[in-house]
Amino acid sequence: MDALNNDIDKYISGFPEEVQIILAEIRITIRQAAPDAVETIKYAMPTFVLNGNLVHFAAFKNHIGFYPVPSGIEAFKKELSVYKGAKGSVQFPLDKPMPLGLISNIVKFRVNENLQKVKTRK
Repeated sequence: MDALNNDIDKYISGFPEEVQIILAEIRITIRQAAPDAVETIKYAMPTFVLNGNLVHFAAFKNHIGFYPVPSGIEAFKKELSVYKGAKGSVQFPLDKPMPLGLISNIVKFRVNENLQKVKTRK
């Protein structure tokens, strides 16, 4: 697990300091919302996994991409409507405050969704 954490540390360290701070805040927010999730890198992005992928996030030139799968976007469509996005992703502009509370709520939704899938399979 430490090697995986180091991969995310390495990913974050590759960005300018102000972006590193935002990425670290998002990482902590996700960790707090999904304390049992495992950190890894998938698709060259920091990823949290708990009974399958929960969320991915990544830094770009002008935004943070957040990928909670289509169900996570759909469940928070109203709150996310002020951001650019697609079926399974949303873009949070770097020049605006990060909506950490919203990110936390989406992650908690995804944790519950993945736990429900496990119960359904059993």
